[in-house]
Amino acid sequence: MSQFDLNDEQRQIQEMARQFTADAITPHAAEWDDKHIFPRDTIRQAAELGFGSIYVSEESGGIGLGRLEAALIMEAMAYGCPSTSAFISIHNMASWMIDRFGSAAVKAKYLPSMVTMERIGSYCLTEPGSGSDAAALKTRAVKDGDSYVVSGSKAFISGGGENEIYVTMVRTGQEGPKGISCLVIEKDMEGVSFGAQEKKLGWHSQPTAQVNFDEVRVPAENLVGAEGEGFRIAMMGLDGGRLNIGACSLGGAQRCLDEAVSYTKERKQFGQAIADFQNTQFTLADMETELQAARTLLYAAAVKVTENAPDKTTFAAMAKRLATDTGSSVVDRALQLHGGYGYLQDYPIERFWRDLRVHSILEGTNQVMRMIIGRELARQ
Repeated sequence: MSQFDLNDEQRQIQEMARQFTADAITPHAAEWDDKHIFPRDTIRQAAELGFGSIYVSEESGGIGLGRLEAALIMEAMAYGCPSTSAFISIHNMASWMIDRFGSAAVKAKYLPSMVTMERIGSYCLTEPGSGSDAAALKTRAVKDGDSYVVSGSKAFISGGGENEIYVTMVRTGQEGPKGISCLVIEKDMEGVSFGAQEKKLGWHSQPTAQVNFDEVRVPAENLVGAEGEGFRIAMMGLDGGRLNIGACSLGGAQRCLDEAVSYTKERKQFGQAIADFQNTQFTLADMETELQAARTLLYAAAVKVTENAPDKTTFAAMAKRLATDTGSSVVDRALQLHGGYGYLQDYPIERFWRDLRVHSILEGTNQVMRMIIGRELARQ
């Protein structure tokens, strides 16, 4: 990327993702939402393009792209369905953590099937009693010979009950972040069970459930990184996850802005198209301006994360906060411009309004993003 624009390769990646979305996601997204369909076949088609291993290294079978390219892909797919795009993002976070920090043995065991999304990965950090205070997690792993015995529960897990692989943060030592480690746990291991599927406001195309571990015996070789490194690994994963969820908000909001422009040009009131009213034009202008500003910040943050810049975490937090808040605001105004029709399921706006609402909560709430930014300012 030049300072202010995409290069030719990035544009080609963006166009490939847009074409895949137009062909395989957009025509079906409303039905997935309405009938709560998990589109596993479509997700595997995305993996055929490399979208299941966007920043997994080429040595491990991935396509080895940077975080900006990943954001372009997520943004493009969210134009059709933010829920499905976000689900693929979470899998990418899990596969990257294994590739970046796992031993040769754990990489060989899991990455070949994760690259193709034959097996799909979940990221397990949040617990019923620890959300924003993630370092207070209670799920415990006790070393016993060549295994860890894991007991506890994880909450709000995307892919819970459906996915085969759970990259899980567990407590192996003292209280606080330094006592946390990362283990790869499989769905079929004895003692793994799942709660009922959560009934959610949005994100209907992906399963979400509590994951329970009842003295699950996990091979010690499934440790990702060293003991005590789990929290650091989890936070590094979240830098990328925050960029991706911000990108999903941008893609969903762009779709709704485009729908609003089209609708206001066709809809007539008081003898003229409502797009001809100055108030409508001012609203559309603000939506476009705010969306472009959020996009520019997110792309810049993505480059910083790829280059491991010292301020990457702060920029990822700023970009996530701005993109998700802006995305929800743009969609809300697009719904308003549709009037009563925007409230109907016959139009896509209400689905995006529901899907984007959770983005300001997950991957760290936007209040936590402000804490990260504010603490860094106070530290300087």
